[in-house]
Amino acid sequence: MVVPELPEAEVVRRQLHAAVVGTTIKHIRVGRKDIIRQGVESLSWYSGSRITEVQRHGKSVALICERGAEERVVAAELGMTGLLLFTREAIPSAKHVHVIMSLVNGPQPELWYWNARRFGRLYLLDQKDWKAYRQRRFGSDPFTMTGDEFVDLIKSCRGRIKAVLLNQHRIAGIGNIYANEVLFRAGIHPYARGCRLSKKRIRALFETLQRVLEEAILRGGSSIRSFVAPDGKPGQFQHRHLVYQKTDAPCPTGCGNRIRALMDERSSFVCATCQKR
Repeated sequence: MVVPELPEAEVVRRQLHAAVVGTTIKHIRVGRKDIIRQGVESLSWYSGSRITEVQRHGKSVALICERGAEERVVAAELGMTGLLLFTREAIPSAKHVHVIMSLVNGPQPELWYWNARRFGRLYLLDQKDWKAYRQRRFGSDPFTMTGDEFVDLIKSCRGRIKAVLLNQHRIAGIGNIYANEVLFRAGIHPYARGCRLSKKRIRALFETLQRVLEEAILRGGSSIRSFVAPDGKPGQFQHRHLVYQKTDAPCPTGCGNRIRALMDERSSFVCATCQKR
């Protein structure tokens, strides 16, 4: 299972911010109402509202909409195959376009929500529900938390470090791809216990985490299966992966060992020589 992670969501956010902020929603057409998990009864409110901001929280992207003195949100969870697109040529199959947002006063006339497997969802939320949505889903963001906060968080966890990184209620946005890549680059075994790592190693892990995420964003994210940005272009960071899905490949450090897969809830790709517990 490959789900868009923080870098892919941030790529989407940045492109949408440039294209739709300041535009007015003329109409939202919904093909399947079950794609809207919450707030479908408020759908008509959004017609005539203005998009003032695009935010990312974890792996989710949110359009902040304003109408009069009221502000509401369209929050999108991409799931395994969800895409937000404003280039018609990028739509893989028209039958899986579940929501079309018509826009005026901007460079893009429409924004499509496409999802073949429908694991992703849209949420139409007022400010109270939007706050509750964020509180129950997201831990700290890797780009806004401090190094000291990261150290304290990791030190407080007795579980395996990879499981901590994947826990969205602790650190939002990291999935299996980037957890594997970050831990390899930091030289930390995924089964290492967070509470047993030295503060020095944890700080190095934090710096590596931010560096890998930043590079992935600049390269458009990782397009393993279906992910493309709103302009239809695939990411390129998958070509920079060192260990993810590299079972039996020689370790890229040249240590002489090979990458092996550890099968747990999520596959871990490890060099037993370079990654220490």
